[in-house]
Amino acid sequence: MNECEVLIVGAGPSGATCARILAHWGIDVMLMDRDQFPRDKPCAGWVTPAVFDALRIDPEHYRQGNLLQEIREFRTGLMFGKETRTDFGATVSYGIRRSEFDHFLLSNHTGRTLLGEEVRSVERTPDGWLVNGSIRTRLLVGAGGHRCPVARLLGAKPGRELAIAALVTEFEMGQAQQANCRLAEGHTALSFIGDSKGYGWLMRKGPILNVGLGSLGGTELRRRLNDFCAHLNRCGDLDGELGAPVKGHAYLPFRQRGGRRIVGDRALLIGDAAGLAYPESGEGILPAAESAIMAAQTILCASGDYRPRWLEPYAAFIAARYSGGQGALGKRRVPARVQQLGARVLLGNVWLTRHLVLDRWFLHREQRPLVPRAVPK
Repeated sequence: MNECEVLIVGAGPSGATCARILAHWGIDVMLMDRDQFPRDKPCAGWVTPAVFDALRIDPEHYRQGNLLQEIREFRTGLMFGKETRTDFGATVSYGIRRSEFDHFLLSNHTGRTLLGEEVRSVERTPDGWLVNGSIRTRLLVGAGGHRCPVARLLGAKPGRELAIAALVTEFEMGQAQQANCRLAEGHTALSFIGDSKGYGWLMRKGPILNVGLGSLGGTELRRRLNDFCAHLNRCGDLDGELGAPVKGHAYLPFRQRGGRRIVGDRALLIGDAAGLAYPESGEGILPAAESAIMAAQTILCASGDYRPRWLEPYAAFIAARYSGGQGALGKRRVPARVQQLGARVLLGNVWLTRHLVLDRWFLHREQRPLVPRAVPK
């Protein structure tokens, strides 16, 4: 029988970060994941500097052995329409490979890990939980993504929630493809669907090309991605067929009302399991990191008492931190024609594109930094 103070289910960015902090401060924590690492993770694979700041990672240190592509310029516009170029003249974001990034965070965790085992059963005990009949824990932390079993335990119904669905592929281009690709290294193209509920993207990270499309509700996702890729071929951004299989995933945009319950009795959720993706962009790595940090600080302050009253400060922080946005992927009640007109005006204006779409919705440059007091260097 394995016993631990805290069992974290899911070893992605949120789970690995929370486990790393708790282990550093002396908490007996076990990190569990159904996959072995390194693993492939379908994702656009970009992070803002705020992610590195929150996790207290030196980008130059990370670059040693891992891909880190500075992003300075964006092309934005309605899909198949005219594009606007925005050159920031400085690094405002980074392109990463998720397999490397997740493995890097996991390797910094000094506590126990249990990889290659999925959650098959969860039972209540007088002082906590019994997982898979062999792991006893006083606190259960769900960090297993959209379909996390701990989220289901707290009432989540992944099949019935209005989620963002995405299809993505990432592959290394051959020499001919690199020579013919119109998109320069470190440049990113964002092509928005006319109903403002999704967008396609193309990101070049050195020889690596990442192509994908996401949409709220995932309507006709495969057809839209095929049309988008055909358009990229005609424009010269994509040379021939995709070099790797397309993979799908889903995640929830944050909603303060009608969202997931993220705190229960001796249980809480972080990252995608909590449904914290930004509604404007669908990006979830920064919320994953920040939620992991705040969850760890809440757990430390609880001093072993994991009843809801001592975990609720975490839920209050999440509500305050992420309740301000309802952008491109978050609109539901605005009539389609109004959305389309608004998208044309927004994406056709250089100032609005830079300061609203990019600065606010995608780069989150107006958001106050999170001071990561508990995060070890």
